[in-house]
Amino acid sequence: MPVVKCPNCGKETEFSGNEFRPFCSERCKLLDFGAWADGKYSLPSETASMTDEEIDEIEKALAQRKET
Repeated sequence: MPVVKCPNCGKETEFSGNEFRPFCSERCKLLDFGAWADGKYSLPSETASMTDEEIDEIEKALAQRKET
């Protein structure tokens, strides 16, 4: 049977027949879910700021689109 490391604690556990897979236990599964719910796995994002000229170009293009 394949053996994998628990992504939370690193303990080796059997993958097949494990109801908590890929985790070794319900505890590790819940700890991981809690970290996910708290946003610890979020990726940073860039905030793009647009210039006034870019905004004007977009508004102009949208206005032209409505005319056609």
